[in-house]
Amino acid sequence: MKPMPRVLIVEDEPDIAELIALNLRHHAMETVWAPDGERAQEEINSVLPDLILLDWMLPGQSGAVLAKKWRSHPRTRDVPI
Repeated sequence: MKPMPRVLIVEDEPDIAELIALNLRHHAMETVWAPDGERAQEEINSVLPDLILLDWMLPGQSGAVLAKKWRSHPRTRDVPI
């Protein structure tokens, strides 16, 4: 059996994150939620996702800053954002 694609949802609004996660799970995807950049980085360090859905307006670091950081790192460079 093929493993489900893992999607990291980086979204500070819990209701929005849950709506996205519900739809992705309905399409046989594993979802992980991170409410900010710090938590997202912890998740990425733990298990590299197959896809990152990234909110641009986050507390702390913006989504644009996080995307630039992940694009410049060899481990995350090829993960679709």
